[in-house]
Amino acid sequence: MSLDPPTYLSSLQNNIRQRPIPWEGAVRAGTITDDQLSKIRAIDKVRKEQRKQTIEDDLSTYCTLFLGGGGKPGVVESAASAKRSDVVQYFLVLLGDLLEGIPALSTAFSEHSDPYKPFLPLLTHSNDPEDPKPLLTSTVLTAMIAGTPTTSRQADEALPKLFSYLSTLTKLSDGGLQDIAVLKYSALLRDKKSRHIFWNQRKETVAPLIDILKAAAGVGSNSDSATLWSGAASTRSAEASLGGGVGLQLLYHVLLVLWQLSFEGAEIGEGLEDDFDIIPLFTQLLRLSPKEKTTRLLVSSFYNILSTNRQTLLPTAVLARLPALLQNLNGRHLTDQDLLDDLKALSEMLDEYTKTQTTFDEYAAEVKAGHLRWSPPHRSPTFWAENARRILDNERGELPKKLAEIMGKAWENDKQVLAIACNDVGWLVKEVPEKRSQLEKLGLKARVMELMVEPDETVRWEALNALSGWLRYSFETK
Repeated sequence: MSLDPPTYLSSLQNNIRQRPIPWEGAVRAGTITDDQLSKIRAIDKVRKEQRKQTIEDDLSTYCTLFLGGGGKPGVVESAASAKRSDVVQYFLVLLGDLLEGIPALSTAFSEHSDPYKPFLPLLTHSNDPEDPKPLLTSTVLTAMIAGTPTTSRQADEALPKLFSYLSTLTKLSDGGLQDIAVLKYSALLRDKKSRHIFWNQRKETVAPLIDILKAAAGVGSNSDSATLWSGAASTRSAEASLGGGVGLQLLYHVLLVLWQLSFEGAEIGEGLEDDFDIIPLFTQLLRLSPKEKTTRLLVSSFYNILSTNRQTLLPTAVLARLPALLQNLNGRHLTDQDLLDDLKALSEMLDEYTKTQTTFDEYAAEVKAGHLRWSPPHRSPTFWAENARRILDNERGELPKKLAEIMGKAWENDKQVLAIACNDVGWLVKEVPEKRSQLEKLGLKARVMELMVEPDETVRWEALNALSGWLRYSFETK
């Protein structure tokens, strides 16, 4: 899958390159000097080899030309101050070309005392999405930061502002602009520090990417996790466009960014699940994945996240039915060796985990995951007879507290969760009636009574059953 610049950006840059700039007028107006103009002409509209040689022979001069020095601004800052939008755009495109073709220039820029100062104000220059200057500036800044061998303090300070601007593009409905931003994210997430800065801004950076993936999975961005857990997401997928009109290229690039982020799995894996329900979302996407390349990114990301959070996230993966899906994948004719290796490692890890799990472990994992489904334990009299007391006592009553938390939500998109929770409360009262007060203190009895007037018939029925146990034992003890 190509990481070439999206068509919109290439077209914009080509149009600006072809525009005539009245340089003599810019000199007369004091926007640039004669000396600066001569240096620009030495590298503008000449063969790439000649341009590269000219700059490499005089890196210091060209750093000063664009970034400023000796108390004087560079040409970009001067043109911006003079409100010469046409000149600013031209310089930004020219500089983008230079940074892409001359790696030594990026290195030289990184040694400047304040290389990002002329550009950062341009990111917030306009709120107009049609204004090309912020977009072109983000291209230059991305090339500057990604093109240096190591990050610097100045880069670490510039990244949050650059990430904030790019996040505004990912929130738009234009897939082309979203793709531009996501590609720049990918270029910037090259080391641990940049990935941690990105994660620290996750409400800005990660959340819109999750919305794109939800759309691809057939889940609305405003939906809670219920749709994913209930399996009600759309199963529509196609080569060119998945659910929500998300193109295959955009999907691949978003998954690439999250794969890069997954290398920090030990630090952010639980956060990805707690904040974004990443495991059921990735499971649904893996089910729909139209290409081996998207499948490879999903499987590799799964392995990075789960292998560093085995105790906390493997139970969630089992609940999301990932093992069965991997078994299905193993039966396909896959040719990508990296995918095959990762698939084998992930399958073995999950197999090893599931072999050691008891029915109680499975139930506890489901409750801790915060989403209930009609898995076998809920309807099993044997399970409740053997485990009800343990559920109440385990880890100082953690599971009943979690049940109370689950029941406290409305679950507008998945009412069966409330029905299952009422079912479980009823079994706890039936098997360990002397512990009713423990459940009452958590507000479970009051919540069950509220749910008796719930519009959903199944919820009302389970709530009535649960309350009948309470009433029966209350009468028997009088």
